[in-house]
Amino acid sequence: MKETNKLPWYALYVRSRAEKKVYSYLQDMGVEAYLPLITRMKRWSDRLKKVEEPLFKSYLFVRADERNHYEILSVPGVTRFVSFERKAVTVPENQINAIKKYCDDSEYDDKLPDQMEFHEGQLVRITSGQMMGLTGRLAPINNKRRLIIYIESVGHYLPINISRTKVEPVYEEVYAEK
Repeated sequence: MKETNKLPWYALYVRSRAEKKVYSYLQDMGVEAYLPLITRMKRWSDRLKKVEEPLFKSYLFVRADERNHYEILSVPGVTRFVSFERKAVTVPENQINAIKKYCDDSEYDDKLPDQMEFHEGQLVRITSGQMMGLTGRLAPINNKRRLIIYIESVGHYLPINISRTKVEPVYEEVYAEK
């Protein structure tokens, strides 16, 4: 049998809101799995509470041999492996590490937010962390400490939840027609 850390990572698509249960089943089976979680503040009518949510809804990652795919697919809640042309796609180790780093950087930040004011649609640059240097547009702002930035990637917008202390405004030059 191969060493676990030499096996490739695969992405699994699971039933909605079943990520933690599937992760638990896989752990019980001895399969190395990774469920990226981020901590968010949730407001109910009577309280505000920190909760851990999956970073990618309905997805988690497993390190497995192709011979174990059918066993993994038999886990309650697992729908399918993410695949291309009917072949499960491997996820490079460096991407898994980048996701882990991002989740570590995304812990709820109790620092006081910058006094700088931001507005919806403003162009901003990430100044620290794994995503440093990326620019994007701000989504509607509803949190005093964190911002949602839409980064355009491969024709899609990727929302990133980030602390205000890790971004700076980018001043756009506006050219008027003469």
